[in-house]
Amino acid sequence: MRGELRPRSPSGPSPLSTPRPPPRRRDRGEPALVEVPVAAAAVAAMAPAASELKLGKKVNEGKTKEVYELPDIPGCVLMQSKDQITAGNAARKDRMEGKAAISNTTTSCVFQLLQEAGIKTAFVRKQSDTAFIAAHCEMIPIEWVCRRIATGSFLKRNPGVKEGYKFYPPKIEMFYKDDANNDPQWSEEQLIEAKFSFAGLTIGKTEVDIMARSTQAIFEILEKSWQPQNCTLVDLKIEFGVNILTKEIVLADVIDNDSWRLWPSGDRSQQKDKQSYRDLKEVTPEALQMVKRNFEWVAERVELLLKTKSQGRVVVLMGSTSDLGHCEKIKKACATFGIPCELRVTSAHKGPDETLRIKAEYEGDGIPTVFVAVAGRSNGLGPVMSGNTAYPVVNCPPLSSDWGAQDVWSSLRLPSGLGCPTTLSPEGAAQFAAQIFGLNNHLVWAKLRSNMLNTWISLKQADKKLRECTL
Repeated sequence: MRGELRPRSPSGPSPLSTPRPPPRRRDRGEPALVEVPVAAAAVAAMAPAASELKLGKKVNEGKTKEVYELPDIPGCVLMQSKDQITAGNAARKDRMEGKAAISNTTTSCVFQLLQEAGIKTAFVRKQSDTAFIAAHCEMIPIEWVCRRIATGSFLKRNPGVKEGYKFYPPKIEMFYKDDANNDPQWSEEQLIEAKFSFAGLTIGKTEVDIMARSTQAIFEILEKSWQPQNCTLVDLKIEFGVNILTKEIVLADVIDNDSWRLWPSGDRSQQKDKQSYRDLKEVTPEALQMVKRNFEWVAERVELLLKTKSQGRVVVLMGSTSDLGHCEKIKKACATFGIPCELRVTSAHKGPDETLRIKAEYEGDGIPTVFVAVAGRSNGLGPVMSGNTAYPVVNCPPLSSDWGAQDVWSSLRLPSGLGCPTTLSPEGAAQFAAQIFGLNNHLVWAKLRSNMLNTWISLKQADKKLRECTL
């Protein structure tokens, strides 16, 4: 699985392009998981319609795409796909009519999925059938490969490993982009010692670790997203760049059907990716049509990655409206995962019949529900709900500074047969619900996985900054 584009030079940056996301509009007032720089938001807002877009000079041209400056949108470029398919570093090259539109659709959907999950990408927006707007990035000349299943070049480089061997966790490899030397495999140490600098950012140990960790997270999100369609993501190739405006590392270039191996039902003989082109003994018009049908099959289904058939909601039951502020925090946190949340007022002590009636109301419509019990002082709400429903219940008591240490025991010490955990954080209650729904909803799971990655990255960067200050 080798890639495409870019001049490469170990002595300097490759001025390519790739996309960075504008803030998307979220349902139900859902806040963005990752803060989008103001510059990117302004760029997206000022981007003209396709018919009005003025192209500047060609920044770069590769095997399957061209990159143009956009004079009217500073810091952005246009990524224009070609009707061309290649293999073996262009040793095999053919025109495939319609491939530009197919690849552009695939890339746009994949980047939208990752961006909405919270992954930092350079994607701005799909501009036309065959092009998208991207933040201008200086590309890091490394192909990052993540593998779940051993196949392809890995078998040649590792004799004795049988095809189908599974990696837990997925295996990360990197390859230096150098067509003349067939993109040699590099180690992390080689990349660190290369002392690359792009857009003013030196690529050191911290940056290499961030790219490696991001590669695994991106693979796992896409792997999980393909599972509802009974498709196995075998491996994935991606590239990173440094956004010239924000000076941060972002997922860049493209992710299309040239970038992965995809096996429906986990069956290699049904492969739908570019390997079907690589495996051709002879390229004929009929064979190219077969390859094109495979690409179209993927482009049609990749749009489904942005949707889910799974339903779910959180119902927050509060014992008093005095706890409304606490409950609103739970609702706001649920929105970051795209989970609907309803607030109700009921007291298991003062109106147990009404509490059970409300419970039955939500049990009766068939929508998977997680109940969050918010009750101060003596919490009867959570235990009563837990003892009378098979749905998950979590306690999230709003503890006071006066009696909180004593009140919390009514949530922790429960009769036998009850199973409602307790979290004191409103955000923790929302995350608990998201982890339940994420088992069957790849969009929720993707946001959880992205949150894990972004938390890790923020700690890594904070540690680097502290060490630099100390030194």
